[in-house]
Amino acid sequence: MKLKTILKFVVFAIFISCGNDSNSEAFIEKATGRYLYNSDEVIKIYFNKNELLMEWRGAKSIKPLKVNETTFFVKEMNEKIQFLTNPEDQKDYIALIPKEENKPITFNFVKLEEHENIPSEYLRNNEFDKALEGYLNIQQNDSLDTTIEESNFNKLGYKELRDKNYENAIRFFEINVALYPNSSNVYDSLAEAFMKSGDTAKAITNYKKSLVIDSGNIRAKKNIEKLENPKSNN
Repeated sequence: MKLKTILKFVVFAIFISCGNDSNSEAFIEKATGRYLYNSDEVIKIYFNKNELLMEWRGAKSIKPLKVNETTFFVKEMNEKIQFLTNPEDQKDYIALIPKEENKPITFNFVKLEEHENIPSEYLRNNEFDKALEGYLNIQQNDSLDTTIEESNFNKLGYKELRDKNYENAIRFFEINVALYPNSSNVYDSLAEAFMKSGDTAKAITNYKKSLVIDSGNIRAKKNIEKLENPKSNN
């Protein structure tokens, strides 16, 4: 009996994997697009010769296994997904099918509008104002979201600074200042970027702001002295 059950399962698996993988034009149009995986990360769904493919977390050309017209198994996620329209907002979603029986399906990943970007995409396009707006919205919804950690923007800013892309470095540090106005470090970093770009006045202003928050910032004190009294350092 057990052998028959196993054989049935194998036949079923072969049928699923070798069955009709064709997708209807209506489904292709509905499913194609970008879905918000988390606050600053997307899943991209596209089709190649009628085959559904996925891009996710740096992996390209992921090939989900088709279960039925709207349902697929993604081994990279270890999840069975379904493409559904949420009746509450009439938006398209990728839903994760619960692993436990009798659990309701939740609408996990909403499909983004055609020209809708996430904050990190705005950053890559040097659209800093739109990126900041997006990150401020993330912070308002969840101040502990890891995508807006202070250290993330500091690293990005210093990379630009090392490459002498001073304007970009300044914009990254300004995002950090907007997100963390009570941090001495963000003003210190912004001041350094202004200093290296040659804007002495703004460098001094931001070093002083850093000192207001942390009066023990020795580096800020030294740089203020150096910038305010350049002749004494010769």
